[in-house]
Amino acid sequence: MEWFTAPEYWLSRLVFQRALAGVYLVAFLTAALQFRALIGERGMLPVPRYVARVPFKAAPSLFHFRYSDRLFAVCAWSGCAVSAALLAGLDGLLPLWGAMLLWLVPWALYLSIVNVGQTWYSFGWESLLLEVGFLAVLLGNDEVAPPIVVLFLLRWILFRVEFGAGLIKMRGDECWRKLTCLYHHHETQPMPGPLSWFFHHLPRPLHRVEVAANHFTQLVVPFLLFTPQPVATAAASLMILTQLWLVLSGNFSWLNWITIVLALSALRLPDSAPSAVPDAPVWYQAVVLAVSALLLALSYRPVRNMISRRQVMNRSFDPLHLVNTYGAFGSVSRVRYEVVIEGTDEDVPREDSDWREYEFKGKPGDPRRWPRQFAPYHLRLDWLMWFAALSPAYAGSWFGALVERLLENDPATLKLLRRSPFPPETPPRYVRARLFRYRYTTWHELRETGACWKRTYVREYMPPTRLAGVSQRL
Repeated sequence: MEWFTAPEYWLSRLVFQRALAGVYLVAFLTAALQFRALIGERGMLPVPRYVARVPFKAAPSLFHFRYSDRLFAVCAWSGCAVSAALLAGLDGLLPLWGAMLLWLVPWALYLSIVNVGQTWYSFGWESLLLEVGFLAVLLGNDEVAPPIVVLFLLRWILFRVEFGAGLIKMRGDECWRKLTCLYHHHETQPMPGPLSWFFHHLPRPLHRVEVAANHFTQLVVPFLLFTPQPVATAAASLMILTQLWLVLSGNFSWLNWITIVLALSALRLPDSAPSAVPDAPVWYQAVVLAVSALLLALSYRPVRNMISRRQVMNRSFDPLHLVNTYGAFGSVSRVRYEVVIEGTDEDVPREDSDWREYEFKGKPGDPRRWPRQFAPYHLRLDWLMWFAALSPAYAGSWFGALVERLLENDPATLKLLRRSPFPPETPPRYVRARLFRYRYTTWHELRETGACWKRTYVREYMPPTRLAGVSQRL
């Protein structure tokens, strides 16, 4: 059955599947630990309110039939358990049909989460995980060699991820064409990492080399994925090295890691297939070929978007997220703004009141606090706070609810933060938000002050606010 399978990719499939299970595990863990404050029954954007106005066919999800925080927790932690089982290789102990069903479980569970996640789950790597996860269902287990058509479709996703990102940059911000975007990007990216300060201070000629190398990797190398080996392996390896460079330079959730996982499927690793691989069952061949034909047909709209001059980033063209369009940083901010949230327990808020700052886990706050590495774990509130600083319009649906929960000292919301300045039993009387401009300190400023950031007040973002109907403390 040489026309259907590629036994030489036996080890590549194994590595790909285990790595993908690891990404699934991180995604479900992120959902399990953060959902109550974000989309729970008392969340900022509650799922019950969402499913009441959005029909099932527009956003298929188990939670259209019933929602409770307990049920969501069961789904999220079940996803963690299944992902851990896949990571441990349970699919290899099952019959072929059982392995396929097992891989279908995390896909269905995560689809149910993403489709009710609203703005908290609007990132491209959510759809990318679902698209890749659906293909993993068709890859088979130790009973069959990897199907050639599925390996091709995995490369097709990788091609669209990289080439689409390259095109959106060239069509978007002129600094990508001038090779100057990295003069700003390491400083203004959504969530800097522990090495981002050092990346920012690299010599500017090196920044230009970085951008040029990125263009080569995203606009030229993807075509080499479809060439014979070992060229395809070299192309995928170069993509992996580029993604690891991005991992070091910032916190981009699991975007870089899922891209690395995709590239692993294109590597020709040392042959580890058994000497006698059984033929793939006829039913399996029929399912793989039929679904693959459907996915190729669904690729029409993403491809049309990719080659269009009005290309958009990170859009799903079907409610199951089977084939999507991707891209990142079509424009790069030149200046970094941060929303700083403060509270006071004084009865009458004044400018000279004792305002205490809330500290977030990942986003910049205290100028002396060095950024930490969180990726591939995704701090959803911290990411949305970056968008809120760009424009209040990005925060219109949830920022007021966040402030309300801070005024209540809501335990689920406070768990999303690094530190609340108020004890659990004594919530603030008032909360306000102010907009600051942040910039990296220079080498001299770092040695002198120990601070990696320098911030400057810009304007009021939200005036002092208190809970409605709460009487003044005497």
